[in-house]
Amino acid sequence: MTGKATLEAPDCGPEETASESANVPATEPSGEVAAPKSTGEEQTPKPQEPAPHVPAPDAPAASKPAPPSEDVPSAPLLLAVEDVGDSSVTVSWEPPEWLGKLGFQGYVLELRREGALEWVPVNTRPMMVTQQTVRNLALGDKFFVRVTAVSSAGAGPPAVLDQPVHIQETIEAPKIRVPRHLRQTYIRQVGEAINLQIPFQGNPTPRASWTHNGHALDSQRVNVRTGDQDSILFIRSAQRSDSGCYELTVQLEGLEAKAAIDILVIEKPGSPSSIRLLDVWGCNAALEWTPPQDTGNTELLGYTVQKADKKTGQWFAVLERYHPTTCTISDLIVGNSYSFRVFSENLCGLSDSAAVTKELAHIQKTDIVAKPKSFVERDFSEAPSFTQPLADHISTPGYSTQLFCSVRASPKPKIIWMKNKMNIQGDPKYRAISEQGVCTLEIRKPSPFDSGVYTCKAINVLGEASVDCRLEVKASAAH
Repeated sequence: MTGKATLEAPDCGPEETASESANVPATEPSGEVAAPKSTGEEQTPKPQEPAPHVPAPDAPAASKPAPPSEDVPSAPLLLAVEDVGDSSVTVSWEPPEWLGKLGFQGYVLELRREGALEWVPVNTRPMMVTQQTVRNLALGDKFFVRVTAVSSAGAGPPAVLDQPVHIQETIEAPKIRVPRHLRQTYIRQVGEAINLQIPFQGNPTPRASWTHNGHALDSQRVNVRTGDQDSILFIRSAQRSDSGCYELTVQLEGLEAKAAIDILVIEKPGSPSSIRLLDVWGCNAALEWTPPQDTGNTELLGYTVQKADKKTGQWFAVLERYHPTTCTISDLIVGNSYSFRVFSENLCGLSDSAAVTKELAHIQKTDIVAKPKSFVERDFSEAPSFTQPLADHISTPGYSTQLFCSVRASPKPKIIWMKNKMNIQGDPKYRAISEQGVCTLEIRKPSPFDSGVYTCKAINVLGEASVDCRLEVKASAAH
């Protein structure tokens, strides 16, 4: 016996009579009924099935005797309104405790407009559902609702709502949707336009209002245009006085939503109040300045320090976004004179003017006196001495061979090569080389006759020295 049904509301009023209430179309198999329209004109009733008898609370007793209470169902339980729209209402109930001895047929839902006397059935035939939705109701209607359980023996007592149902426009709570870029401080420069478009929603259309720091807006500076879905705040040329908290309030029948937007209007800062040259030493200069009196309605990002050589007059940045108010400028060129200036900086950029030092920083040249150290020249003169003597050597005929030795002497010695105590200088068979103290004697394609004792003699003004070795050239063995 549970289910849902969607029905159209009947038109009824105080002037309708009980006979008119009975003239409703028969229930369709789907459970939907067509609502009769009261036009004020007489209509010819059409033949129809008789509706089940539903006794009204104020109606006189019927001519027929009432059936025994055991034969008819008891009143449905827990009649309640589930939902009310702007043109519909949904009610539900629970089955009665007693369904009657005879066959149970269903439920009949009835409406009675406020001020009327007659109950008008919504469904003329009993329906086996415990929830019904009545549609096509007029906005502003107020009516009572009751439901009756019906069996073959007749209708039982009705279950009636205590309070009337009021059909009114659905209220959607107001809500403001702040754009992402406005959820943090909205920063504009002096002279720029401020254009805020804030969407909102609500049904019916809510009423929107703006305040600035808790006070009403200055209509001479601020323009506000509010539509059905958004509100626009416009300032043609922003001034610093326009900074602050702007609050949008959207109200609808006791409900409201608020959104706060912080606006900051800024401009370039003023220059530092003063600057002075504290000290100059070596290639360094110390500066000090005082912060500007006007920061441009926002915090400073720092200071830019520049220097200029008196000769060229060109300014070069030394420090940028520097936060302290004292600094030391280093690596200045000796012999030059420098001026210094300092700019303030914020989000809008550098200040239009700068604080400039009144006096120049002169980087003085220091007198340099050479103090040569006494130097004792050392005597490196040395008589010849061999650090590496000649070594005995065995050679093969026809293959050139070399003899090596090394000598140390100052001044450079004269080298003489001898074979068997005989000077061999100028002999084309031999080539003598002396370089960096290394003495070399090359013997070109020696033969057994070149065997013997070879001597290397070194001579300078301080003395002489010599070394010997034996060279043996062996002939090839005969086979």
